[in-house]
Amino acid sequence: MLNRRHLLKATAAGLATAVLPLPALAQPELTVEEVLFDLQIPVLGNPDGDVTIAEYFDYQCPFCKRGHKDLMEVVREDGKVRLVMKDWPILGAPSVHASSLVLAAGKDYEKALHALMSTKGRLSNEDVDAVLKKAGLDPETLLAAFKKDQDRIDGILGRNMDQANAFGFGGTPAFLVNTRVHHGAMDKQALRDSIAAARKN
Repeated sequence: MLNRRHLLKATAAGLATAVLPLPALAQPELTVEEVLFDLQIPVLGNPDGDVTIAEYFDYQCPFCKRGHKDLMEVVREDGKVRLVMKDWPILGAPSVHASSLVLAAGKDYEKALHALMSTKGRLSNEDVDAVLKKAGLDPETLLAAFKKDQDRIDGILGRNMDQANAFGFGGTPAFLVNTRVHHGAMDKQALRDSIAAARKN
């Protein structure tokens, strides 16, 4: 089991799976508690899992969307993985709009997440709303929920941004598997291998 007070350390100059000294960017240090156990972010998979995967993603990122199904299948097949989706909306205003509405969705978070991750290509605000509406959600209700809960959601997005910058991520997707940092997309085998390595450590 992870020691939640253990410092997470990584650098963009290192190998994909390296755990190295953190560069002096957004934060001097990050703890496992802050990064992997942020209580304000919904948890998918097994909340009591022995391995945690955190994905820094954007709803307009084609690589994030392409790999989402594989990620969910690996988590489901394994049965003992906590999955934390770290919204990092870096591809424009529609990305921020999408993250804001999904994080405001409450019990419908997973439905909203999967609906947007199943899209292809770039999105407009109108596209985001249409996709959510097709999934049975009311964009106006979600927007009202976001405005009511804006401080919490803006805080999540701000923390995710600071963490991504501190880890030196060059873009989305990027992953943590426990305390191991992975830059870029991961296929099913890479995910399985990383989960197995995390359990050995």
